[in-house]
Amino acid sequence: MVDIKSVGVIGAGQMGSGIAHVVALGGYDVLLHDVSAERIETGLAQIRKNMTRQVVRGIITQEAMDTAIARIKSAPELQTIGSTDLAIEAATENEEVKKSIFKALTPHLGPNTLLASNTSSISITRLGAASDRPGRFIGLHFMNPVPLMNLVEIIRGIATDAPTYETAVNFAKSLGKTTANAEDFPAFIVNRVLVPMINEAIYTLYEGVGTVDAIDTALKLGANHPMGPLELGDFIGLDTVLSIMNVLYEGLADSKYRPCPLLVKYVEAGWLGRKTDRGFYDYRGEVPVPTR
Repeated sequence: MVDIKSVGVIGAGQMGSGIAHVVALGGYDVLLHDVSAERIETGLAQIRKNMTRQVVRGIITQEAMDTAIARIKSAPELQTIGSTDLAIEAATENEEVKKSIFKALTPHLGPNTLLASNTSSISITRLGAASDRPGRFIGLHFMNPVPLMNLVEIIRGIATDAPTYETAVNFAKSLGKTTANAEDFPAFIVNRVLVPMINEAIYTLYEGVGTVDAIDTALKLGANHPMGPLELGDFIGLDTVLSIMNVLYEGLADSKYRPCPLLVKYVEAGWLGRKTDRGFYDYRGEVPVPTR
């Protein structure tokens, strides 16, 4: 197994910054990369904000926060990620984007560097084949928000070797996470179950069975869900929900995974949820208001 001391995180958005957050608190040196220095700084600011919240709540100490922040370094150039022991890709949920990252990174990798993708739905086998080391490639699917969610799905591609798998499991557990093994099928376990439920809730809205408020209230009180499915879709990002549904629909060739036309329309309108201040709820005021 590889002795991991340094971790590169590619993507400083919600997932990437969350991964960098927990990895730094776990005692690892972190290089954080994105396509622009501005995005990296935004990610670093979000990490500081979230860690400060943890200090206020007594989850971590100020000393632990200061030490963790000092471990995270900006990496404006992708090639610098190649010097780390483990590189985790956390870019947008688009297969071609992810493959292009691994192809660009491959010439700069150290001989022992492990590669991982935080993809929530895309084939680890196909992504691994875009690199020069499919045997040392694995899926590490962290849940959102990463600092709060305890699960990491571990997904082996067809070529992933045993030492890489064992290293990945031990790494996730060192961060205080619980692991679940998933086979390399579209959307793995969590999103194979969760995202079609959200899509079905959107169909329920589309067909006029209930309003946004009625559907979310029904699932929160009738199924004891902490968050309604439409609210959850907004939190995940409706573009991500659509991407996962498309992976399921194309990968499994089953009509039950057809994305709801209303979901497609919202994404085409740029109404992606919380990150754009409008989705199935309008977040521009003090209290979210249903948009339908």
